[in-house]
Amino acid sequence: MKTRITEIFGIQYPIIQGGMHYVGFSELAAAVSNAGGLGIITGLTQGTPEKLKQEIERCKVMTDKPFGVNLTFLPSLKPPDYPGLVQTIIDSGVKIVETAGYNPEKYLPSLKEAGIKVIHKCTSIRHSLKAQSIGCDAISVDGFECGGHPGEDDVPNFILLPLAADKLEVPFVASGGMSDGRSLVASLAMGAEGMNMGTRFIATKEAPVHDNVKRALLNASELDTRLVMRSLRNTERVLNNAATEQLLKKEHLMGSNIDFKDIQDKVVGVYPKIMLEGDMDAGVWSCGLVAGLIDDIPSVEELINRIMAEASNLINRRLPAL
Repeated sequence: MKTRITEIFGIQYPIIQGGMHYVGFSELAAAVSNAGGLGIITGLTQGTPEKLKQEIERCKVMTDKPFGVNLTFLPSLKPPDYPGLVQTIIDSGVKIVETAGYNPEKYLPSLKEAGIKVIHKCTSIRHSLKAQSIGCDAISVDGFECGGHPGEDDVPNFILLPLAADKLEVPFVASGGMSDGRSLVASLAMGAEGMNMGTRFIATKEAPVHDNVKRALLNASELDTRLVMRSLRNTERVLNNAATEQLLKKEHLMGSNIDFKDIQDKVVGVYPKIMLEGDMDAGVWSCGLVAGLIDDIPSVEELINRIMAEASNLINRRLPAL
């Protein structure tokens, strides 16, 4: 399947594995790239330029296909060495970067000078248009269904994607709620050039997370995510667990008086305990509504091949028959 996304990134299928904290290691990124999609290493999980360089080199050993690095720009009392991380990406010869969070404009000149293609994740049309105007090569349009931070507008993909198709000139992919061939065909029908999957890729054999995490996704329904930190206007969609319930209770009781420090024990530094050690109540962790569509743990190759076979069947058989 050829779209503008496959052409820009030099991949076989228009399927991108989004950056995910303590999930986007080389094992998963290489598996996605080897299966014809675009694998992504999560830069902030590595934390330092030195560790990111090592992870990129690990990935190069595992695949000779294109892969990228995610850099999420977040407010922090002790921000990571963003200039150093960017320079490491450039020096390592990576040619694709997925950015998210704050505006990446200050880093675009050096990335573009190095011939790097940038896809920026946006949760609104206004942010998508801004990303286009500053020179991003593509946009990942993130609907309200997504795991992680869906923004504050609460617009789902059935509205967001057609709007993006009407207003954007650069290619975009659909992100949030993506899981199978139906997701891909629906995204293409609404003007996207492919799709970005996060949560669905966690429930694969190669995802380097604890089995407890994968079982939690298998057991979850579409009703089992919650929106936390709404009172701080830093909304995050997470899987419901004991920590989530405690955080939401505190938000309810404290109302507008709440401060991030009041909940940071449920948010900061919890991902290694959850993703690597399997302590499912250690804190809150990002999970999309798509958890309700996950009912198996295939290999990445099996998943991508199944998606493309289903998409082909829909495009060539079911839809023409209508």
